[in-house]
Amino acid sequence: MVRTAVFSPFEVIEGDRSRGLVLLADHAGRALPDEYGDLGLPAREFDRHIAYDIGVARVTRRLAELTGAPAVMANFSRLLIDPNRGEDDPTLIRQLYDGTVIPGNYPMLPEERERRVELFYQPYHDAVGSLIASVHAATGKAPFVFSVHSFTPVMQGHKRPWHVGILWDLDDRAAKALIGMLEQDGDLTVGDNEPYDGALRGDTMFRHAIVNGYAHALLEIRQDLIDDDAKSDAWAERLAPLVEAVNARPDIHERQKFGSRTGPFEYTP
Repeated sequence: MVRTAVFSPFEVIEGDRSRGLVLLADHAGRALPDEYGDLGLPAREFDRHIAYDIGVARVTRRLAELTGAPAVMANFSRLLIDPNRGEDDPTLIRQLYDGTVIPGNYPMLPEERERRVELFYQPYHDAVGSLIASVHAATGKAPFVFSVHSFTPVMQGHKRPWHVGILWDLDDRAAKALIGMLEQDGDLTVGDNEPYDGALRGDTMFRHAIVNGYAHALLEIRQDLIDDDAKSDAWAERLAPLVEAVNARPDIHERQKFGSRTGPFEYTP
C-alpha cells in the first residue's frame, strides 16, 4: 500500500497530441490519502488485484514512451472508489471484493460517497476528458482511446485461460483489428470481450469514447504476465506496433455513432 499526505488523484504523462492517440489506465494506482488510513485492511491486501491492476502502470508508461502518446493514470486505489464504474453502479465503492471485506467502506454514508466522487472520481474523469479534448483539438479528428487494464489469473476459484483480452461494445473498429493481430501470435489465447464484457454503462469507455463516437478498445492482460518490470516492458514493446497500426487507419479517426448494448443514450454531436 502507498499513502501520501499530498495526494493527486491522477497523473498525466505528456506526449504528442498530434498523434491522435490517448492512453488511459483507470486502475494503475493503489494509493490512499492519509485521512483514509488503510481502510481497515492489512497491507497485504494492497498487493492483490482487488486494490489495483497489477503491472498496468509500468505497461502504460512504457507504451506512452514507445508511441509518443499522452496518457492519464489514476493514482488512487479502486478500493477507495472505482473510476471505471458509472456513478450509479453498486460496485462504485465496494464493501466486499473477491472474499475480502473492506471495513473502511462500511457503512457508506451518502455524504462520504459524494465526497469520494468529488475529490477523486470526478477529478480523474475531468483529466481524461480534458486530455481527449486536447488531442481532438490538436488533430481536428476523432482520437483513438486505448485503455490498459490487467486481470487476475484466478477469480473466485476459477482459472482464466486467456493471456490477453480486448473489451468493446458495438464499435469494433479498433477491437477486431487488435484481436486479429494478437491472434497471429500462436502462443496467445486471446479473449474477445473476455474475461469481462465491454458493455458496461457509465464506465470510462462509455463516458469518454462511446458517447462521443470515438474509436476505442480496452486491453486486459493477465497479471502473471506483467508482474515485474521486465515482463511489463516486454508487453508494452509487443503492443506498441499493434496500437500504432490501428492508430494509422483513417477510419479510426472518424466519429461514428454505434450506440451501446446497454441501451439508448444521448449521443454528443
